[in-house]
Amino acid sequence: MTQTAADWRSRTAGKLVSPGEAVATIRDGDTVWAGGWTSVPPQLCGALAARGPELHDVTIVSFLTPYKWDTPENLANFTVVTAYASPFDRAAVREGRMEYVPVSQFREGVMPPGIARIDAAMIPISPPDEDGWCSFGSGVFFGPTVAKLASRLIGEIHEGFIRTGGDNRIHISRFERVCEYTLPPAVAPIPPRSEETEVAAQVICSLVAHEIVYDGCTLQFGIGDVSAALPAFLEERHELGVHTELLPGGIPDLVEKGVITGRNKPHHAGKVVASAVGQVPPEDLRRIDGNAVYELYDFTHTDDLRLLLQIENFVAVNNAMAVDLTGNVSSETLGAALFSGTGGQAAFAVGASTAAGGSVIVLPSSSLVNGERATRIVGGHPPGTVQTVHRGFVDYVVTEQGIARLRGKSVRERIGELISVAHPDFHAELKKDALRLYGIAI
Repeated sequence: MTQTAADWRSRTAGKLVSPGEAVATIRDGDTVWAGGWTSVPPQLCGALAARGPELHDVTIVSFLTPYKWDTPENLANFTVVTAYASPFDRAAVREGRMEYVPVSQFREGVMPPGIARIDAAMIPISPPDEDGWCSFGSGVFFGPTVAKLASRLIGEIHEGFIRTGGDNRIHISRFERVCEYTLPPAVAPIPPRSEETEVAAQVICSLVAHEIVYDGCTLQFGIGDVSAALPAFLEERHELGVHTELLPGGIPDLVEKGVITGRNKPHHAGKVVASAVGQVPPEDLRRIDGNAVYELYDFTHTDDLRLLLQIENFVAVNNAMAVDLTGNVSSETLGAALFSGTGGQAAFAVGASTAAGGSVIVLPSSSLVNGERATRIVGGHPPGTVQTVHRGFVDYVVTEQGIARLRGKSVRERIGELISVAHPDFHAELKKDALRLYGIAI
């Protein structure tokens, strides 16, 4: 039976207050967790921003946030730290107005180094059920670990939040104060694919689905321009499993058709495991809601390398901004300019490559930059570029031009493979780069 607003309000036991009253517990000197992506509480963030002038030495910690902390007022009142830049704070990080902490180490139940101190946490939750349990909705992310570390929890109640299995619940008694969310939905921080990238993604995902993914394997899907389109191409596969960080759209179709069963997984057999649901249509969310097949866990569980190394049939498919001629992957910077963050890509690539030889990088072979075509298979990365994944943990690179198979190949062989999947307009230039940078004639 669907509970009414009166039902859940009666279960908040006097905790339900206005957003302003909820954040009144934030004190001078506090480090405040403000969540990331779908785990950001926008109304509480706004209320805390309004308190800025009266607070001192308060630090805000977030990642991939859809809330705009990058305003003169906010940055004058708070120190803002992000572990993954979003379109809303990318410029502030590049220009030194906000702090960026590179995060790529995940151990279950432990916040990553650099963002481990949390005094108060603002967390979006569902209304409490009849037993007082709330859901983190479609995004658990770091919720359980943050809740364990923070001395004060402030909740923002969203009536539309879904419920899943896994570690996707927290008791209302854990919260000092809660408010009700009444604003419009936040803007998603990830833009849609361009028409050109959409065309490339169709070819790339078809190649991955038919030539790399195999029956019985366990998949991780990176969320981004190309890899999130992969589920639509997997209908001919059998007995697939899913262990991923962010769950893309199209998974419920594969579950209902018996393509995804999870029978061959060493952990959470028979379950679809993720930390959050990505950009999916409302219809997919409705099918996930309350379905025992779907389990959402803390980010520190899904991305723990110790667990990933035990998946001996693992195929991890992730996006990149550029790949050099020997296979080093850049996924987070444009030269020295930060674009996003490491997230779990490095952990998944190392895990899949080590356990199963299944680390896959997907990207279009070129893109248009200011109206001019630029190669994304590059001779060498520009100075300052962050190499997100070392070439030793890259088994395949796939563009719309084909598949470069790198595992066990010499540098000369790798260069040949990668030039073969580069855009034809750049083959001659890349051959010159190979000779100039690596002394190898192709």
